[in-house]
Amino acid sequence: MNLYIKYMVSLRCKMMVKEELKKLNLHYVSVDLGMVEIMEEMTLEQHDLLKKNLLKSGLELLDDKRAILIEKIKNVIIEMIHYSDELPTDNYSEYISRKLNYDYTYLSNIFSEVKGITIQQFIINHKIEKVKELLLYDELNLTEISYRLHYSSVAHLSNQFKKVTGLSPSFYKQLKQKRQGNLESL
Repeated sequence: MNLYIKYMVSLRCKMMVKEELKKLNLHYVSVDLGMVEIMEEMTLEQHDLLKKNLLKSGLELLDDKRAILIEKIKNVIIEMIHYSDELPTDNYSEYISRKLNYDYTYLSNIFSEVKGITIQQFIINHKIEKVKELLLYDELNLTEISYRLHYSSVAHLSNQFKKVTGLSPSFYKQLKQKRQGNLESL
């Protein structure tokens, strides 16, 4: 039996879900971002208890098919950008469509209708979050980051970064260095 969980986006979330399943004596086959496969059917009581306990941790057990599909789309994107070493070489729309076995136009329409933003904007927002993370680690320069995240150029990355954050990547990096300097002087 598959369960779909909203806001499950980190390893910590996976650990919390495993703990809750264990408390209810439910055995899982796999626990992935946004989805859990359990071995047995849940009773209504187990379902309600799991739903209640997950809510306490900021997670939500999904029952609505549209909400489940939205979470699947979000999880494919989050996994693609934040957890894979290499972004797909094909078009993101083709990648998402292939991963979920749905027509991209259908996915796009439902996502926009429910979330109020396009899948493309969601991808851009997450790519910018990844850029921020990579800038803070200070292991890659902007050229390497733009290549790694499949930007056509550093200028394209910089323009998109500024549009989303209001800051240039170099200014963002300077803010981080100023903050560290201020903390060290305390």
